[in-house]
Amino acid sequence: MTKTAIAAELRRIGPALVLLQALLPVLPARALPAALPHTTTAETSDPAWFARDTIPFDLPAQPLHQALTRYAEQAGVQLFYRREQLPTQVSPLIRGQGSPRAVIAQLLADTGLDFRLGNNRTLVISAPLPGTADSASAIAPQETANPMRPLEETYVTGVRTSLRQSLATKYASENLVEITTAEDIGKFPDHNVADALQRIAGVSVDRVWGEGRDVNIRGTDKDINRTLLNGQHVASAYWWANDNLSRGFNYATLASQLVQSLEVHKTPRADLDEGSIGGTVIVRTRKPLDMESRALHLSAGQQYSALAGDWAPQGSALGSWKNDAQTFGLLASLNWQRRGSRRDGLETFADNNLYTITDDQGTVTDKVYAVWGGGSAMLEQERRHTTSNLTAQWAPDARWDLALNLLRSQMDIDNRNHNFLFSPGGYKLSETPAVTVTDPEYLTSDDGHKILAGGTLGNPDSVGAILDSIQRQAYIDTAVNDMDIRHRGERWENHVQFGHTSARGGTSHDRLYRFTGNSRVRFHLDRNILEAEYLDLDPQNPAALDHLSPLSRDWVRAMDSREHYAQWDLERDFGDGWLQHARFGLKYRNHRVENNLTVGEIDTESAAWQTLQNIGLDQVSGGLSPSLSDQSASADTLVRYALTDAALLQSVINPLFDDGAMRYRYDRSAYFSIREQSLAAYASIDFEAGAWAGNAGVRGVGTRQRASAYDRDQLHHADNRYRDLLPSVNLQYRMDEGLLARVGIAQVMARPNFKDLTPNIIVEPTSGYGAAGNPQLEPYRADQLDLALEWYFADASLLSATAFYKDISTFVYPHVNPEMIDGELHYITRPQNGPGATIRGLELQWQQGFSGNVGILSNYTYTDASVPSADGSRTLELPGNSRSQFNASLYFENPRLDARLSYNYRSRSYGEIIAGSQSETAAYQQWDATAQWRWSETLAFSAEAINLTDEVIRIHSAAGIPQGLYENGRRFAVGVKMEF
Repeated sequence: MTKTAIAAELRRIGPALVLLQALLPVLPARALPAALPHTTTAETSDPAWFARDTIPFDLPAQPLHQALTRYAEQAGVQLFYRREQLPTQVSPLIRGQGSPRAVIAQLLADTGLDFRLGNNRTLVISAPLPGTADSASAIAPQETANPMRPLEETYVTGVRTSLRQSLATKYASENLVEITTAEDIGKFPDHNVADALQRIAGVSVDRVWGEGRDVNIRGTDKDINRTLLNGQHVASAYWWANDNLSRGFNYATLASQLVQSLEVHKTPRADLDEGSIGGTVIVRTRKPLDMESRALHLSAGQQYSALAGDWAPQGSALGSWKNDAQTFGLLASLNWQRRGSRRDGLETFADNNLYTITDDQGTVTDKVYAVWGGGSAMLEQERRHTTSNLTAQWAPDARWDLALNLLRSQMDIDNRNHNFLFSPGGYKLSETPAVTVTDPEYLTSDDGHKILAGGTLGNPDSVGAILDSIQRQAYIDTAVNDMDIRHRGERWENHVQFGHTSARGGTSHDRLYRFTGNSRVRFHLDRNILEAEYLDLDPQNPAALDHLSPLSRDWVRAMDSREHYAQWDLERDFGDGWLQHARFGLKYRNHRVENNLTVGEIDTESAAWQTLQNIGLDQVSGGLSPSLSDQSASADTLVRYALTDAALLQSVINPLFDDGAMRYRYDRSAYFSIREQSLAAYASIDFEAGAWAGNAGVRGVGTRQRASAYDRDQLHHADNRYRDLLPSVNLQYRMDEGLLARVGIAQVMARPNFKDLTPNIIVEPTSGYGAAGNPQLEPYRADQLDLALEWYFADASLLSATAFYKDISTFVYPHVNPEMIDGELHYITRPQNGPGATIRGLELQWQQGFSGNVGILSNYTYTDASVPSADGSRTLELPGNSRSQFNASLYFENPRLDARLSYNYRSRSYGEIIAGSQSETAAYQQWDATAQWRWSETLAFSAEAINLTDEVIRIHSAAGIPQGLYENGRRFAVGVKMEF
């Protein structure tokens, strides 16, 4: 049978057989033929636009891979090639008119590489097949004879160019990866990198704060997925009191202007860092030698938060320079943003305590869950965020490339919380004796206990209404110092990267001013309903809350994370055989996190407290709140109440705090420190034989941890060690010029979250319940399988389907067990390793550019993920998972106007277990839009609209207790961009 006949037969068999073949553990004994017969570019059948039509080109002398990227932009083609096949040389200067065929031939002259034109404006660059002419020299005589005319003005479409780049990278990659380029980020309505990531199949984003902050991948939580900056860990911290140090990444600290591309690696390679179950995100930043010399990009604008009624300025500047020889360059950028926002909420605060309920008929019900408190809340925030970046790059010749990258991010967040609350568990049911509950309403928790969901809490002479005014000055500071050195020889390539990253977040002050008033309370809780009536006081009368509570306090918290790292990679190029490359490497990481808390508490014995306790809300009130929760409120929801004034708090109460009413102490029970060292080594090969290609490798890593915490006044340490061997295989089969099948098989691991590793125990004195960590936890471990079919059927177009399966053999669960502490029995919640989870899913993608400058990008992900409960009695949903996700963006562009309308949908997602029931976030959808109008080559105007339909985030327990109904409101932005 001839090669052509074999290729035809393979095309007839179809995708199913190809996927089965890909599962074979070894390659065929003979290399398979190419899916299509080879044709040289010297043939005269090339279309006129490629072979004869001339267009302007401006390609400075630069490294060849950079020249090819610019060529693709200016010629309007998709380039498919493997980066490692390109020789280490500088391209010739090409400036003027020429045909795309003549220019690519000139770029590839003396490289030994071949090119051929495929369907849908795709151009494939590869080593020439035996017996074929060298296409780089096969230029038609009339083309080489014509001198290139002076360059004329040209326009390169932005969106399609970036999509071509993204798809070309995806097509050429050995593993399953999704790419979003800088142009994509600029055209999405996303100032935030996480919001850009959520447009990728399988990626979902937590938007509870109004914008993306945490990223989940394929149903797995943020804490078991990693984000890397230029291949390295970025230290991350948080500011909110309830946040803990995490292995996830806080995307709110990263300005999108810095980003060149985003990569989501869904199947691992041996040379990629371990630590992810769902996938690994790699953020690539810009480099000066990849940019125009003496370029300056400026932007300025205003962002409007509709709910807060606030206009806030923002601006950025990015400049690049390189010398005439293009061997040394500098890039500097500065991004500044101020944002004022407001979030309206209806909240409850659950705990795991059980209460005894006595109703008005004398009926006693034991072991009932009740919320600590709940009510109406308004959060006002002013955020100032500055990000700066300096990159120096030196490439003295085509063999050396050295880059120093310095990144600083500083975010200051001033928050003002105004929470008007009732408190069954915190006050009424904790009285001695507990109050009577008239007409109690109950729901049933998943663990069988009842939950108090309504009724009237008696006793008009005890605390029934609370105003918690929280004035919080928070911050997050992040730093990255990274050195990247690469040397290419004829056959060997060395890569060394080392650096340091640190982050510090927390609060310089987190002052709670609690005002109380006596009243009975009638309340009713249901899935999307939170109603409360204060029967003996008026919430709009500040005099009704006439006492400052001795439970007022201040928290000064610091969360620190820092890491030193060093990495060495060695690559051997084997040339034209089936073995393409071999890679070896080592990586060392030394990571440390630390949590510190200083607590300010009321000194009720101080003279200042005698004055302070008689200060009521009326002496520091700033009037009434606006009408709150317009979309979430029901008939008896409290929507307006008296507020504090920040200036009056400062002038009336704070001097008394300073005079001795508040005493500060270091809280040793909150301290913990985790030091984690890891050493990894890997070996892998890249192979290609006919239509088959891929890589296989193994990564071995040893982890050593020391967790430290105080037990009373003594600092205790606990050590743990474990090792992992992580093999991975990625296979791809090119069925046709644009049809590709992939298979990925791997073992992966993710380390437990830092908070779960601490050895301290904190016991709540009232209930006797406590929480503790477990420094002996084993990591999450999983086996995974991916099957994908990708069809690049047209220019900047893709149709694909991916099935994935993950078998997580070890998982971490909270267990509640009785433990003897100081001779007393306490119920302690402690994380333990337990039975694993299974994740099955399907991803579908469709993106296409239509005629008339219109295109669509869309994807759908289905994920079925479940875990057994800690006691094995029932099945729970995997935290972080949504069964269905859908994204779609419709774009339009011409030389003057770019516009994009985007839609995002995420079905119900799941969280932790509280009060016997799993937390659930209701399905959420959001519409965003962006437009940019080019006034000239150097000036453009932009407009954005975010959350057009003003969606509400709804969180409740599976039993039906509302936990948070949040309205963040719409946001709008207008701006001007200048490029020189």
